[in-house]
Amino acid sequence: MIEPTRAAFLLIDMQNGFIDPTSALCVAGAADTVPSCAHALDFARSIGMSIFHIRRIYSADGANVEPVRYRQWRDGGRPLSPASEDESSLNWPDMLTPADGDRVMVKPRFSAFFDTQLDDVLSREGINTVVLAGTTTPNCVRSTCYDALSLNYNVVVLEDATSSRTPEVQRANIEDMAYIGAHIMSVAEFLEQGLSQVQDIAGDTARAIEADYYATGQAADQADRTTGAAAPCNAPTSGHHPRTLGSRTLAPTGTTAPPATRTSTDASELPAMHAPKGI
Repeated sequence: MIEPTRAAFLLIDMQNGFIDPTSALCVAGAADTVPSCAHALDFARSIGMSIFHIRRIYSADGANVEPVRYRQWRDGGRPLSPASEDESSLNWPDMLTPADGDRVMVKPRFSAFFDTQLDDVLSREGINTVVLAGTTTPNCVRSTCYDALSLNYNVVVLEDATSSRTPEVQRANIEDMAYIGAHIMSVAEFLEQGLSQVQDIAGDTARAIEADYYATGQAADQADRTTGAAAPCNAPTSGHHPRTLGSRTLAPTGTTAPPATRTSTDASELPAMHAPKGI
């Protein structure tokens, strides 16, 4: 079971530029998921989860637009930028407006973890699980899922609060994420169960590694006492050496592990409904 206070709800790219059918970057099906995203968002707040609105802001000149998307973006009225022909392109639907206490983070590419401080923030707050909703499933949701798994988070994907350009693409990507280890839920299941049925795979794995570490160290210590021989230099010694699991440094009980070192740009905190000027 996952404690809600150790989980974060990530609402990814639910902005008008990706939702409005008239936008050049509209994701088919995204508009239909707005109510489901809103129900999940409200429930996540009610059970004490940390809330992050992950958004895109393209520069007016398109310098930070993905090269594979640039022509479509430029010729389609420069959505999701201060230069957009649609002034509401950067904003959220009213149902998904950030509330007091929610946080807003800008990502420069598909994954919410790429070149942001999201991992640093979650780690500092003791969060070990992320719940993903938003668009698009094969791009931003999936890349965030895989990065989160690589960083040793438990990952939950709310299937009907995510969207793809076709049902076939949606189904294939959900199946792939489930196969690699994400916990797939419907919004109805999330509202009914919360995170009570989600296994703490990351925590269970860390505890298993710690148990093996101590068992190996104690066995080596016992062998040394029996034979009187010095332990080999590469033998684990109980209680002395921190272990690294992925990007996190985990120390044996009673010791203090040095903080993991990461490099990333500062995350941007922005007003809820208006893009900054002059980007």
